[in-house]
Amino acid sequence: IAENLIESELFGHVKGSYTGATKDKEGLFKSASGGTLFLDEISTLPLNLQVKLLRAIQEQEIMPVGAGRTIPINVRIIAASNKNLEEEITNGNFREDLYYRLNVVGIYIPPLRDRRDDIPMLIDYFLQRFNRDMNKNISGVSMDAMPYFLGNEWKGNVRELENTIERAVILCDGDKITMDHLPQTYASEDSVPVVTNQGLKEA
Repeated sequence: IAENLIESELFGHVKGSYTGATKDKEGLFKSASGGTLFLDEISTLPLNLQVKLLRAIQEQEIMPVGAGRTIPINVRIIAASNKNLEEEITNGNFREDLYYRLNVVGIYIPPLRDRRDDIPMLIDYFLQRFNRDMNKNISGVSMDAMPYFLGNEWKGNVRELENTIERAVILCDGDKITMDHLPQTYASEDSVPVVTNQGLKEA
């Protein structure tokens, strides 16, 4: 996404501020004023926009793209990243002052591979969601497929699991997800087979 579009999404813009800006737009900060704004993957924000984000947090005001005056806001920020922000600071990819401004209360969520007990619950949740979205009635995961869900490294964490379940639901015409519905890489040496007799809704 172009930087000016990211800036517009966050702070809004006025009509004519750039090509395609055919009308005024209220950004996420203004929309969330009086509440909470969740910024996911904060580490991917370009450095020049990190400066503007820092200013918005410190001054509690924003400047929409193309505007001549600031707009007061009152927003609580929750930010998330799958990268180590301290390492990103060392590598010059993230501003240290913004990090300390955001890191008032830090919450560390271990990677999915370190909390494998959560995987069956997450599979069940995503199955229910995609069953509803795609009008299907898949009851669970077959006995042969479950060990690979539990043994996979899930380098993309919950998002990777979510995408895998979505793909499997699309491909599955029966009532169980099997190995035939999973990416071939799941049967590679990168997966650690786990012996289990636990299936989801094995009715």
